Amino acid sequence: MPSLTVITRDNVRREIDAEVGLSVMELIRRAGFDELVALCGGCCSCATCHVYVAPDQMERLQPMAGDENDLLDSSEYRQPQSRLSCQLTFEASMDGLEVAIAPEE
Repeated sequence: MPSLTVITRDNVRREIDAEVGLSVMELIRRAGFDELVALCGGCCSCATCHVYVAPDQMERLQPMAGDENDLLDSSEYRQPQSRLSCQLTFEASMDGLEVAIAPEE
């Protein structure tokens, strides 16, 4: 099974199984990472599922849509590798992807 590496706010790294077709947000929440709040449940109407993708892995992701970009603009913690995990559908080609949970707003 493909895997996803999640880095918590306390810098703890954990590799989890990643089911293809689920969002990165769903994978993280199902694995028990409660610090990823995801208030809107994946509707792209908040930024509480903000993650940082490893810089060398950004090209493996789907392009960012306008709503996602607008929501990230409202975050004081936005970085070049910022994404909303609810907008990243995990694909087999993303095996080994590494994301860090962004600081809480």
